[in-house]
Amino acid sequence: MTAPPPRGDRGASAPAHALRLRRLNRWQTETVQEELADLYVESSSTQAGRQYRAREAFLRRLTGAVRQAGFALLIAEDTAFAGCAYGFPVPREGTWWRGFDGALPRSVEQLTASGHVFAVVEIVVHPHTDDQGLARRLQERLLADHHASLGATLIDPADARAYDAFRSWGWQDIGAIDRPTDSTALRPPPSVPMRALVLPIGQRTPGEAVRTDGLAHDNRTQRPGSPS
Repeated sequence: MTAPPPRGDRGASAPAHALRLRRLNRWQTETVQEELADLYVESSSTQAGRQYRAREAFLRRLTGAVRQAGFALLIAEDTAFAGCAYGFPVPREGTWWRGFDGALPRSVEQLTASGHVFAVVEIVVHPHTDDQGLARRLQERLLADHHASLGATLIDPADARAYDAFRSWGWQDIGAIDRPTDSTALRPPPSVPMRALVLPIGQRTPGEAVRTDGLAHDNRTQRPGSPS
């Protein structure tokens, strides 16, 4: 569940070089969660009349993530919040991959069991920032701070903008995974097919392609909507 990256300059506020990244702990996150929810609403393309539900859903996701061991959140700010990204280490028992369609690639399974996978749960960037690389900078810093060997995230296939952005950053689509639309609902929520993306982390020169050895997952590595 990842918010779309910036949709372009719509009257930039502060220049990109003025933005600083700052890490928040659980307590600090809880004190600014309402501001983060405002940032999410302002940054999303939610239709008028549905902002309240979208805001509440974001707060539920954030609250659930805060409870996870190793939770971390980064904010980008100048005089106000310009963006944020948060996540947590994928549990060694592999619960993050529950609902995966087919066999999980062996390398992903091994890295999960060794505790070297970090999940980027959500990235939010305000559309008025002129730092067009902020979303990528946030996810790179979040992963680097945790010395992860593999990044993991889930993308709604209907969110082509976010999907294309992650793919352009080197993330690899390893298959489909069913996840509840609202894990806090009182009734069993419906599952939706998400795309599971991973990012092998290592020393690479700019423009060098990420190695896909061991991460291929037969025909499920195709872009959503592609024919089998």
